[in-house]
Amino acid sequence: MQLTQLTDYSLRTLIYVALQNQNCTISEISSAYDISKNHMIKIIHKLAKLELLITTRGKNGGVRLNPRALNIDFKALVVQLEPHFDLVPCFNPIKKNCCIAPACKLKNILHQAQEAFFDVLEQYTLEDALHPENELRHLLKI
Repeated sequence: MQLTQLTDYSLRTLIYVALQNQNCTISEISSAYDISKNHMIKIIHKLAKLELLITTRGKNGGVRLNPRALNIDFKALVVQLEPHFDLVPCFNPIKKNCCIAPACKLKNILHQAQEAFFDVLEQYTLEDALHPENELRHLLKI
């Protein structure tokens, strides 16, 4: 299973903003991860829409973490960010077109693997990803 780039960058953005513990700018986050500012604007918009980030306009504006985001498990974050979880076409009722589907065990095996993936994500929160805090701050130049 591969996460979309939007999800990857969104999770990294949440880590950056959580470590910052104050308002930060889109430019700062873009620079830290070497992501285009335009792409970061889309990411911030999505995270604000999901109420994971709080945005403030103006001279002293920026983005900061919604405190409730620290305790959301990664499964919940990924489910909100990913467009779908169709590992193979037969996972999608509209696209399923496999001639062996009625006798195939692969779909069940892949479904179990996906559930194991989600079970692990559910065990960790954003707060868990903020350690080792000092090393992360150093690497991100915060």
